[in-house]
Amino acid sequence: MVPLVPRLAVFALGFSAVVTQLVLMRELLSAFSGNEIGLGILLGVWLLLMGLGSWAGRTATRLKAPSGLLAGALVILALWPLIAVFLVRMLRNAVLVRGVEAGVVETTLGCLALLFPYCVVSGYLLTLACTARLSPSREREGAGAPLADARGSECEPLGVGTVYVLDSVGSIAGGILFTFVLLQFFSPFGALAFPAFLNLFLAAALGVTGRQRALVSASVAAALALAVVLAAWNPEQLTTARQYSQGQVVFAGYSPYAKIVVTEAAGQFDFYENGVPYFSTQNVEEVEGKVHYAMAQRPNARRVLLLSGGVSGTAKEILKYGVERVDYVELDPLIVAAGRTYTAENLQDSRINVIVADARVFVRETRERYDVVLVDLPEPSTSQLNRFYTREFYSAVNGILAPDGVLGFAAGEYTDYVSPELAQVLGTINATLKQVFANVLLIPADKVAFLASQGALHQDIGKRIEESGVQTKLIKPSYLRFIMTPDRLADMERATAQPASINEDFNPVLYYAQLRQWLGKFQFSVGVFEVVLLALLAAYLWRIRAVPFAIFSAGFAASGLEVVILMGFQIAFGSVYHRVGLIVTAFMAGLALGAAAAKRLPGHARRNVIALAGVIAVFAWLLPWLLRALSYVGTGMALMLAEGAFAGLAFVLAAIVGLQFALAGRDESATGVTASSLYTADFIGACLGALLVSALLIPLLGVTAACVLTGVMNLLGGVVVFYRGGVKAA
Repeated sequence: MVPLVPRLAVFALGFSAVVTQLVLMRELLSAFSGNEIGLGILLGVWLLLMGLGSWAGRTATRLKAPSGLLAGALVILALWPLIAVFLVRMLRNAVLVRGVEAGVVETTLGCLALLFPYCVVSGYLLTLACTARLSPSREREGAGAPLADARGSECEPLGVGTVYVLDSVGSIAGGILFTFVLLQFFSPFGALAFPAFLNLFLAAALGVTGRQRALVSASVAAALALAVVLAAWNPEQLTTARQYSQGQVVFAGYSPYAKIVVTEAAGQFDFYENGVPYFSTQNVEEVEGKVHYAMAQRPNARRVLLLSGGVSGTAKEILKYGVERVDYVELDPLIVAAGRTYTAENLQDSRINVIVADARVFVRETRERYDVVLVDLPEPSTSQLNRFYTREFYSAVNGILAPDGVLGFAAGEYTDYVSPELAQVLGTINATLKQVFANVLLIPADKVAFLASQGALHQDIGKRIEESGVQTKLIKPSYLRFIMTPDRLADMERATAQPASINEDFNPVLYYAQLRQWLGKFQFSVGVFEVVLLALLAAYLWRIRAVPFAIFSAGFAASGLEVVILMGFQIAFGSVYHRVGLIVTAFMAGLALGAAAAKRLPGHARRNVIALAGVIAVFAWLLPWLLRALSYVGTGMALMLAEGAFAGLAFVLAAIVGLQFALAGRDESATGVTASSLYTADFIGACLGALLVSALLIPLLGVTAACVLTGVMNLLGGVVVFYRGGVKAA
């Protein structure tokens, strides 16, 4: 048997990993201005390094004092996440020029440097726990005879299945705590303190049971030092001030959706959301450009819907047209609260009705009708933003517009030249709008304005503004004559005349076009490093045994399809960050249940591995249709049930994968090399799933094709086990 403390240590590995990953997800993406490519890189690097650590763990069987190493490693896992957050905030602007975006190479190298200590150690400990005899009180006697616990029975390794279950249960606890407590009430440093103190306590407990006074002293000293730093030094305030040193930080706070920071310099307030500039005060020109092109089409509008951006002054600018009411919808209540404090004049008019909700959910549920709908959101550089540029969204907006109502928004930076990438963006948006609206008009301003309506649209915007009596500072006839020249209008016509695909929720071609534009900003070429990585991957796949290859395919499916489920949730309900912990928790619960159920599943283990490869394939093929059905549910209780159904899908997927993993561990001989090979295959497959599905397959081919390919890969894994594993048909 294995004493309780080592089992708790494995539990702590899972607990710490989930909390650390979810906290660092926001921190790294904020630091590197990340989109889903950044998220895919983060998850991919995390899993790759975990796989590297698991591979190195094959040496664990030769250790004379595995419990001592386990305890020392827990100290590293306790402190490094806090150090990583400190480093990413303090050094980002020292490594990269302030304001310059990080490309793929910079983001990858940054993630590798920050995650390497934590992930490699964690992966190593998972294999160590599977294979080493953890009996701290007897380690000093050497590694010769079988070890015994306090009751004299022989101490056996925990084994692959038990470690998988304990690690998953720890992840469940971490996900629940993060979702319902840490995310709601604690800063990143405060959230990471929970797994830190748990790991330090268990390191001290291992030292006590092993009678290693130095280890106990080191663990206690580290815990006391950490408590003093968090209580007296306030690292959250210090590092935030360092991040935003271009101005004085007057406000910084966390919501379930984002970190909101407000800085002040020379009387101007700058708002940031997760490190990305949101808006600046005293920028009248930008506010006018977002409002008047659409409002001039219907200067007698009575009711206007504004989706996001109202705290910047757009809601107040709309009131110049004498409207009866502006319904301003904002997802994050913290943005509204900060706006009421630092830009109070932009929201104080009683005609501005502030609604805290996801804009797309509001459009789907409202029974109101509007003369004008304005969308003041960033361009579709992420899949979350892409949902406001799809045919499904435009159809929903058309359903709440008055018969001749107007939809207005802007997308695409234009400076007298339409690049092929910009042409694709403009053409796709135009083609998608024309699927829903009879008339579409493009205004070639610095940021191309799109107007869409079932009624007439007019190019004489300056004249219509003058006739309405509205006073503007920038959008005047002289300025409009400058931007509406024949050559600029011809650029718009050429861009929209090209064949273009339709942007849809589950076929985000516009998002992929934006990614191409983003990648075009950076010089990237395949060098020695990339070639070496591809060669190592090819060599690994060529040499891998049959059962580990099936686990590799299942890991790819688990990670890739989890990304698909998160994306589907995002399409249906908006920001996924406030619920990602819940979905991850459901996923880990499925892994734990599946691994535990493997002990009771009758029949030939390897034959069951093959069957489960087919089950994963079927699940992958059905998933797109299930997600579409859940994305268009009604309101009230049905909406709540649909939200829970996404967690249910993650649970079912993980249960199948966890069952297959545990069966594979039961089928193979319980050696260190086997445990290492299974964990390595799982992590490397999951790494590729996170990278390829999020950053390539979905934006390039769409959700359905990505799921089909994932299913085919798992079928291939089953076939390989059948023919190379020597399994005969029943």
